[in-house]
Amino acid sequence: MKITAIHEQFPLARSFTISRGSRTHVDVVKVTIEHNGIIAEGECTPYARYGETVESVIEQIKHVANHAEHHSSLHDSDLSSSDLYSVELHKSLPQLLSAGAARNAIDCALWRLEQQQKGIDFPTQSFDIQSNIITAMTVSIDTPEIMAEQAREYCEIGAKLLKVKLDSEQIIERVKAIRTAIQVIAPDTKIILDANEAWGELDLNAIFSQLAELNIAMIEQPVAKGEDNKLLGIPHPVPVCADESCHTSQDLALLLGCYEMVNIKLDKTGGLTEALALESKAIEMGFTVMMGCMLGTSLAMEAALPIAARAEIVDLDGPVLLAHDRENGLRYQSGYIVI
Repeated sequence: MKITAIHEQFPLARSFTISRGSRTHVDVVKVTIEHNGIIAEGECTPYARYGETVESVIEQIKHVANHAEHHSSLHDSDLSSSDLYSVELHKSLPQLLSAGAARNAIDCALWRLEQQQKGIDFPTQSFDIQSNIITAMTVSIDTPEIMAEQAREYCEIGAKLLKVKLDSEQIIERVKAIRTAIQVIAPDTKIILDANEAWGELDLNAIFSQLAELNIAMIEQPVAKGEDNKLLGIPHPVPVCADESCHTSQDLALLLGCYEMVNIKLDKTGGLTEALALESKAIEMGFTVMMGCMLGTSLAMEAALPIAARAEIVDLDGPVLLAHDRENGLRYQSGYIVI
């Protein structure tokens, strides 16, 4: 088995701005696993908010690659060259890497490898994904007028769900401008909001109340991770979703009473394996599920489809925000991921 990783950069179609800053391109790491004549790939997006860089992620992947090479040399040659070896490596990943981008890329590549070994197409056949999936289209932070225009453009091409990025400034003005801009052409389009931890010092009670009047479907991570208790004891007229505060199933107990929904992202969970476990436990504990993403290409989004097909809210528009996607990427049409 050979595991390699490379850094790739994809320009964005337009500048993308959230509460933590702007970017004009996305840096991803692509993992390739070659085993028994089969080649499988995975992708992750190192995220500075979680202390990751391209270099640190590639070093983590090299650690697993070296482990796999050393481990196979100690085993009977029949095992190291068999399909069972990839399964064994897959099971050991959580012991080799903590949850995060590097583990995600390897985990998803191993999922693809193991399904190809069985002659099954991943993920559509593996998880019986048949229906097209509505995805949010993301409006990044700008003036109310520019954000309204971007929202209108999305609705003109059929968007069914808008995800509006916000910081702590002009919250109501921006949302009102967007709602007004789409009211005539797309009155039924849902709007969700993402504060990316920026509202911790604001009067949440007042903001939630005003936003409820604007027919908002969900508010994502209004306070910083670790300050989630600010959401306790106040009305939630709009459901609140944990993103930065929810990485793996181990986080859920601390989120009860603070949030109604959790946003699952493969780069946070460390891949599809833990994401499926998080989904199951979240539902068992009474949370609803959103499937989200970092900026990235269709290679990353495809691996999230098994959960997206069941999630209440899906935000997998990463490739739509790129100037160009990978060849043979996912197809987006009228607000849907087309399966």
